[in-house]
Amino acid sequence: MAVFVTADRGQYHLHVTTSTPMTEPIAFTDSSERLANTMDERDALAWCRDLFHIPASRAHQDGRTSVYLVGNSLGCMPKAASEQVERELQDWRRLGVDAHMEARTPWYSYHEVLRDSAARLVGALPDEVVMMNSLTVNLHLMLASFYRPAGTRTKIIIEDAAFPSDSYAVQSQIVHHGLDPAEHLIRLLPRDGEHTLRTGDVCALIRDRRDEIALVLLPGVNYRTGQLFDMAAITNAAREAGARVGWDLAHAAGNVPMSLHDCKPDFAVWCTYKYLNAGPGSTAGCFVHQRNARDTSLPRLAGWWGNDPATRFEMTPDFVPVPRADAWSLSNPSILSMAPLKASLEIFERVGIEALRNKSVRLTAYLEYLLGDVGSPQITLITPTDPEARGCQLSIAVADGAQTLHETLCRSGVLVDFRRPNIIRAAPVPLYNSFHDVWSFVQVLRGHVAR
Repeated sequence: MAVFVTADRGQYHLHVTTSTPMTEPIAFTDSSERLANTMDERDALAWCRDLFHIPASRAHQDGRTSVYLVGNSLGCMPKAASEQVERELQDWRRLGVDAHMEARTPWYSYHEVLRDSAARLVGALPDEVVMMNSLTVNLHLMLASFYRPAGTRTKIIIEDAAFPSDSYAVQSQIVHHGLDPAEHLIRLLPRDGEHTLRTGDVCALIRDRRDEIALVLLPGVNYRTGQLFDMAAITNAAREAGARVGWDLAHAAGNVPMSLHDCKPDFAVWCTYKYLNAGPGSTAGCFVHQRNARDTSLPRLAGWWGNDPATRFEMTPDFVPVPRADAWSLSNPSILSMAPLKASLEIFERVGIEALRNKSVRLTAYLEYLLGDVGSPQITLITPTDPEARGCQLSIAVADGAQTLHETLCRSGVLVDFRRPNIIRAAPVPLYNSFHDVWSFVQVLRGHVAR
């Protein structure tokens, strides 16, 4: 027998499959611990949890793990990360500078070892992806190449609720070109009374202001609401309008499947410490579409690691960009930062993003059902109910006492995230979270909200 959940126009159903090929859906009305345990027993990816260190609960002294629902902020540590880092330390100790060429994974080409798996994760060609720097550094590098205001095309479109670092970056780039952000930055707002943007509204604005727009920069998944954007539709609208388009995938990479090459944005950037579990401040990712990666005439900020490797050590004064995303690299990469990422990407290679997405939809549907079962007027789900319009994060608006409720949950061993003024974010990550984690969170929440 297997248990799984499907969604149909916001209604969730529990399915139990046996040896018979088809069964009728059963109304999803069971909020018991028994059901949570049953779904975990039947979870084909339950074994993945053992690959991670789940932080201990500070609310209990018996060694039990916390209910860790903050992988959207910092992913749990892969157990193999320690081994990978120690391996590089050993090679440093043993070989010194010769480890650049003679380490078990040579440092000189270490970033190339990550290329194929990272590209598969975001649906790109290997030459379109490079792991380097941090997200905002990569965003600035991309903006230097792809935000080129000229004539009437001077404006950048972002969300009004964009992650602050993105907002700071685009404002500073506008100022760098001698322009005023108050005039040249367009901020998208949801309709009155709504929490998320409608794809049709975004595309309509792009069409209406097509002659003004130089660049569209949006997140794959909004950090605050958990909304998953229709990247293909928006990218297509931007390209038809003659604008450049880029995506911040900080909350999308490792969370949802993507097809960046086929989608055809100009660029995308992402971090690796959230759903990609590579550790705090770990090496970020960058995508440059093939049509741009091969265009060596594009203006860019250059560094020696973006130079053609065939001539990199000839130390010539002229920059010769390699015709792939690596051309935007500046410096030799941090090996000790990439080692945990290597450990994490190996897990994604074993499991596959499609299998993780399948479990994620079920986990998130289960969480949504249990939140509805609480029946409290104090909490409101602001994440879209359509599974195709969200990742694994559900964001909950708390009518009163949000920060106090967050602190109470954390003291109870449930780690969730708080965003001012009143948003609690919970992210059941399919690699290491269980259905019982979801059930436990809601049981604690139920005891501390108004009924």
